[in-house]
Amino acid sequence: MNKLIITRWNGGIVTLLHSGKEVLQINVEAEQQGFSLGNVYIGKVNKLVKNINAAFVDIGNGQMGYLSLNEGMVHYADGRTWDGRLKQGDDIIVQVERDAVKSKAPVLTGNINLTGRYFVLTTGKKQIGFSSKITDQTWKLNMKSYLEALKEEDFGIIVRTNAFGALEEELKNEFQSLHSSLKKLLEDAKYRTSYSLLYSGAPSYLSGIRDSLKSSLEAVITDQTDIYEALKNYLSENQPEDLSLLVSYEDPLLPLYKLYRIEKSMDEALGKKVWLKSGGYLVIEPTEALTVIDVNTGKYAGKKALRDTIMKINLESALEIGHQLRLRNLSGIIIIDFIDMELEEDRMLLVNRLHEILSKDPVKTTVVEITKLNLVEVTRKKIRKPLQEQIAQLS
Repeated sequence: MNKLIITRWNGGIVTLLHSGKEVLQINVEAEQQGFSLGNVYIGKVNKLVKNINAAFVDIGNGQMGYLSLNEGMVHYADGRTWDGRLKQGDDIIVQVERDAVKSKAPVLTGNINLTGRYFVLTTGKKQIGFSSKITDQTWKLNMKSYLEALKEEDFGIIVRTNAFGALEEELKNEFQSLHSSLKKLLEDAKYRTSYSLLYSGAPSYLSGIRDSLKSSLEAVITDQTDIYEALKNYLSENQPEDLSLLVSYEDPLLPLYKLYRIEKSMDEALGKKVWLKSGGYLVIEPTEALTVIDVNTGKYAGKKALRDTIMKINLESALEIGHQLRLRNLSGIIIIDFIDMELEEDRMLLVNRLHEILSKDPVKTTVVEITKLNLVEVTRKKIRKPLQEQIAQLS
């Protein structure tokens, strides 16, 4: 059971997902967030780059976003039918798909996605798709038939993990709400000017509740009055069954950020070295192009044979690496240098265990391969900024 802790710290809003004595995930948002993840704008095409089939689109105040044109359809803001032709100066509807990271512009998409707890409505693929974590084929067939009776041809539906086992009334209410919001967004665009914000993505403290697995939250705790009211309104409208989880924390002698040791958690999540219980340690080095994680035996002084010692530290490291990727929100290419193992069966055991650990990450994470140099290559989908950059934006 997890607790979601939400408070203010160093001029930002911190959302801490806490499980027992361990912090699973930290998100930090500046009070003035700007071009937030999930926001939908009327952007103006600034430049077309034909050799990579992409465009740079101004979404306001000179902020350029990168839009790949390989995805297919883009919506003209005036409601014209998409004809595959885009030119400089066109007003189009775009959504922030990935945060700006370091020197890179935010990534935009022309496929508008509105996310709820049970469904994602998308103007991209028009099919009905399911979370890979839903494995009940009979349930999926019944749900597909149910949704086909509701959906229209102009959008697709992704059924999220939380939909499995939800009440039909809850599913229907959310579907109708998302559908109304999508239709209104596309209609409003016809009458709005360039750079208008058509839809606001949920701040991380709300998306943390929305995206949490049903029944996995024990409490949602905040000591901020305005955030408490925002949470109360959100839960009342969208997840009334979880309203009882909301707790207003009040103790002037022990602030929430001290009770949950937020500063200590931040220091640990930004440190270069991570110690393991065995005495081994990880060295985590983010760079512009990728993240390198080196596994070391450190202070380990076990009495087992060398092969067993190496396997023990590597397996412990795999578990901690899964934790650190999520905690630090590391993404893109991650190269892991485990301690070398001589036997192929040992290498495969480690890789299979790493697959199992990373499959539990809410963000899509894939073990790609073991290179010829015995390095393990992992990719993790880029969505939000890494924690280090989230904190840097506060200063």
